[in-house]
Amino acid sequence: MSFVDTFLNIDVIMRVLPMLWRGIWNTLALAGATLTVGAIAGVLMCLIRLYAAKPFRLLAVAYIDVFRAIPILVLLVLIYYALPFMGLRFSPFVSAVLALSLVFSAFTAEVFRAGIQAIPKGQTEAAESLGLPFRIIIIKVILPQAFRIAIPPHTSNSVAIAKDTSLASVVAMPDLLKQATDAQALTANPSPLIAAALIYLIVLLPAVRLVSYLENRFRTN
Repeated sequence: MSFVDTFLNIDVIMRVLPMLWRGIWNTLALAGATLTVGAIAGVLMCLIRLYAAKPFRLLAVAYIDVFRAIPILVLLVLIYYALPFMGLRFSPFVSAVLALSLVFSAFTAEVFRAGIQAIPKGQTEAAESLGLPFRIIIIKVILPQAFRIAIPPHTSNSVAIAKDTSLASVVAMPDLLKQATDAQALTANPSPLIAAALIYLIVLLPAVRLVSYLENRFRTN
């Protein structure tokens, strides 16, 4: 059997294309849910770490440190396989979103903390001198500038977590990698895995270029 017949077999890829197509949509749904939940939770955790009462700040620090340190695969296995023994059972999709979002929110919190702390304190003091309430200062003064600073690293983290959605196949989540693995077993040919790799490349390469563009744009402005 030639290299093309083994790894780039068009007939095999066309036969399993419906499976891969379903996997693409599941992967995009998983990535979208993770990025949304993780970003919101991360910003909230960042604000708690910086501005809440000391006990809550310590809890936020513990949350961020733990979920930045723990591997996603370990967390995913714990959520899907261990929590049912405690009476908590989640579907593969919810388990994957929860595991990925916890890790992503921890990194997001650190990115936005760095963005907020890069803002000169004089701006906050000026807003306070104008009598603006703390909530308005955060929403109108702090966060818009922090977003601008944090966009490049946050986008980079988003691309990384989007790639890590492939780990969801461990809990039988029918994402692109799981579908490709099943297709490989059905056809006894690795071509579906190569096709899945190419699909990941097509989807994520523009995002990688977006990261470079944002880094250059906000470095010069």
